Amino acid sequence: MYSVLTKHQYYKSDSKPIPVVIIGNGPSGICLSYLLSGYIPYVSRDSVHPHPVLQRKLQELPEVSILDQDLQYLSEGLEGRSHSPVALLFDTLLRPDTDFGGTADSVLSWWHEANRTIPHLVLGKNPPGGAWHFIEGSMITLSQGEWMGLPDFQLKDWMRKKRRGLRNNRATAEDIAQYYQHYVAKKGLQKNFICGTVVTSVQKVSQDVISNNTQQDPQGNGDSPWDFPEINKENNQVANGSLFQVDGFIKTIMGDQTPFSIYAENVVLATGTYDSPSRLGVNGEDLPYVHHKLSTLEEAVKNKTVDMTSDPILIVGAGLTAADAVLFAHHCSIPVIHVFRRRVSDPGLIFNQLPKMMYPEYHKVHQMMTEQSAVCSGPYECYISLPEHHVMSFTEDKKCIFQDKKGHQKVYNISMAFVLIGSNPNLSFLPNHGINLAMDNMQPVNPKRNPIDVDPFTYECIQEKGLYAVGPLAGDNFVRFVQGGALAVASSLLKKDNRKPP
Repeated sequence: MYSVLTKHQYYKSDSKPIPVVIIGNGPSGICLSYLLSGYIPYVSRDSVHPHPVLQRKLQELPEVSILDQDLQYLSEGLEGRSHSPVALLFDTLLRPDTDFGGTADSVLSWWHEANRTIPHLVLGKNPPGGAWHFIEGSMITLSQGEWMGLPDFQLKDWMRKKRRGLRNNRATAEDIAQYYQHYVAKKGLQKNFICGTVVTSVQKVSQDVISNNTQQDPQGNGDSPWDFPEINKENNQVANGSLFQVDGFIKTIMGDQTPFSIYAENVVLATGTYDSPSRLGVNGEDLPYVHHKLSTLEEAVKNKTVDMTSDPILIVGAGLTAADAVLFAHHCSIPVIHVFRRRVSDPGLIFNQLPKMMYPEYHKVHQMMTEQSAVCSGPYECYISLPEHHVMSFTEDKKCIFQDKKGHQKVYNISMAFVLIGSNPNLSFLPNHGINLAMDNMQPVNPKRNPIDVDPFTYECIQEKGLYAVGPLAGDNFVRFVQGGALAVASSLLKKDNRKPP
């Protein structure tokens, strides 16, 4: 069972800071929790990495764990599908030749060294797995199944035990969500996870504030789930005042909201980007028939709000979520108008970057977008593609006004609209929504265009020491690469905490 609170009480951490608080319990948070729980990666004896330069470096310090080595030195010269050198390093150690279609085993072996555990908490709104619990269960992952696994327990091994198979080397979202929950249980990480939590504020506080709050807190008690008796009090940061105060509330099993306030020496942002769907910013977007989540379409079909006799639904966007919506509606014989700003041949379009053999369903959507435009009738019934069009507005009588690249406008009757153009992180709990932490501190944080500015070898925020960011917030958008960020953070925290190897 994961830790939840069952009685209405206000919890404070008194003057005992927690060394690390991780906000977000998706793959990044789970992987980091594993590394901070004393699980240390070493290069296996007799293993040979296919990258000759990396193999030579690994042989230089064979008895030293990867966490204690120079990650910058090890990652020099590596190339791959990520811009993060540490992400490429950890990925190639876990999956040495996966980009070449190989299935070589990891060159790492894992040892549990209890004395190197760093006490920490992982705060998340949902069960371990984060946003994967929000995705419709039958959806197939973009990444290959083997790339969705976490260290020292491969997804394929869990699938085999469940007697499930990978479809075209890919898993369903339901499988992934269940696997992440099982991983936390199998690795004994449950005590670190507090589910049902919503963080409302993270701020730096001084020693004076901490002392005053401790003296004035009449409800402090020893029953708090935030207490860690093994914390080394002499090694905390109360003395220099560089602590973070993390406030929020926990939804109890009775439906109540229990406030909490804790102090942490370090905070890791691992919230992902699923919280806040992107908006068009046009008139009528707040009308009740305009939605921004794929799950709403699934509910509408289930409740028979729309069917094959309805006016067309509108799907806005040319990414994979929009493609999933097109596939779902097409499967249910629901008429679709599909509008997007780019031309179908644009090389930046995700469909033009995916191998056809590996992603046949997305290739089918791309075919529909190409062959079934409003001016060119094609073989697909109940579908119209409007490339290089913009949505101008929605009206109360369920009409949508579009404009093409020449400035000509068109009006269509629709039953529902689904604006699926990506999502942004919800960092409302940070001062100024975290904008000052971004690469361009004049613009909101965006995982693709404006991630948080971090040190590439520690993932510590450039603008705020003690604050780290991993996963999409730091520009790592695939599960196979977010684990490198966790490795960098764990290495940094172990060195900062001065927890030397035995």
